[in-house]
Amino acid sequence: MKCADILIKNCSLLTPEFEVISDQSVVIKEKKILEIGDESTISKIYTADEAINGKGKLLIPGFIDAHTHICQQLLRGRITDEYPMIWTRIMVPFESSLSEEDVFISSQLSCLEMIKSGTTAFIDAGGRYMHQVARSVLESGLRGVITCSTMDRGGNIPESMKSSAADNIRRNESLFNDFHGAGEGRLDVWFSLRSIITCSPELIQDVFEKARELGTGVHSHMNEYPNEVSYCLENFQKRPFEFLESLGALGSNFLGAHGILLSENEMDIIKNYDVKIAHCPISNSGKGFTKTPSLINREVGISLGTDGAGHSSLSLIDQMKVFKSLMKVYWGMPVFDPMVMPSRTILEMATLGGAKSMLREDQLGTLEVGKKADMVLINIDKPHIQPTHNLINTLVESVNSGDISDVIVDGKMIMKSREVLTLDEEKIRYESKSAFEGLKTKANI
Repeated sequence: MKCADILIKNCSLLTPEFEVISDQSVVIKEKKILEIGDESTISKIYTADEAINGKGKLLIPGFIDAHTHICQQLLRGRITDEYPMIWTRIMVPFESSLSEEDVFISSQLSCLEMIKSGTTAFIDAGGRYMHQVARSVLESGLRGVITCSTMDRGGNIPESMKSSAADNIRRNESLFNDFHGAGEGRLDVWFSLRSIITCSPELIQDVFEKARELGTGVHSHMNEYPNEVSYCLENFQKRPFEFLESLGALGSNFLGAHGILLSENEMDIIKNYDVKIAHCPISNSGKGFTKTPSLINREVGISLGTDGAGHSSLSLIDQMKVFKSLMKVYWGMPVFDPMVMPSRTILEMATLGGAKSMLREDQLGTLEVGKKADMVLINIDKPHIQPTHNLINTLVESVNSGDISDVIVDGKMIMKSREVLTLDEEKIRYESKSAFEGLKTKANI
């Protein structure tokens, strides 16, 4: 018999076509999926160092959170029911008060929550002391993209959060040199723009130029607030994506978060430059409705993000539920089209869409031989899930984070039967509560 690292036996499995097949076994060796096949066939060929009984479970690709804020985990519950602009009034000032230890504790708690909700990879929007975030990601076993918070202007931005264009580039390049490719390739470092409002044209051009030079990605908040669009129109006579196009900045390595207030021309620009868009349904719902059907018709790559714990949980399962309802009520019901956003399309955004946003669709996002072994097992033998006429629909409508039983990243088991194996959950929860109490006073929130 052939020997593998992990053998998942007799599970249901989500295919690359986003259909479910039963009685499957998956062979994992050297961080990759070696073989997928009928349980009766695989069991005669392979033995493994670790065998997992998949009976009553559904195996799917790990969720990929395409836009989050690791450093805002200790801001939970503060910004709900607040008037705009929360990010200049509350969020950025809060970040300016964080110490290195606060960032480490926040990132530990973020990694813990992501693992327990089935997220195997994420893209962070950028913060301070990102070497501490890298430390947490490497320890947790997750896959991630990190970057520095990048701003050089803005009257409402604390001075401690702004740096010259040269210093911004230097800091992000240092992070890149120290951590890009770390964890045997689990950690990538990108460049970022916090927003067009807080970045000078010179800084914007420098960021994109350096990212191209280093062959990495760029991430930014885009078309999230009306004042952002107004700022671009007043100062450059162009909308945000039109302005970036005029700078020669756009390319397939750019991920724009939110993408709510898009014009028809901007959607064409996004398509023409193969820009990726990450929607954050719960966060976005307080700002507007995304034009997702129009973006899909243009074959734009769309992913889902949580926008950090300040807005909601870090569960992409929650985001999928909310997104389906938002799309149905805003785009579907006015024209009586309940199929405007099928469940399988939303599930694809949370998995393969995230892989495309990470620029890793050749390695992640579907369960295929040769791809990285990033996957989660969902316990579907539960009264709120089974029986069902359509498991894909039920996954989006009824599954909860607590149904995630096992998590594998890069061929390594990091959660088994709801127990996180890489992090000390009790210690993290205790330290998070202590840090939270101190921050309420220090950050004056």
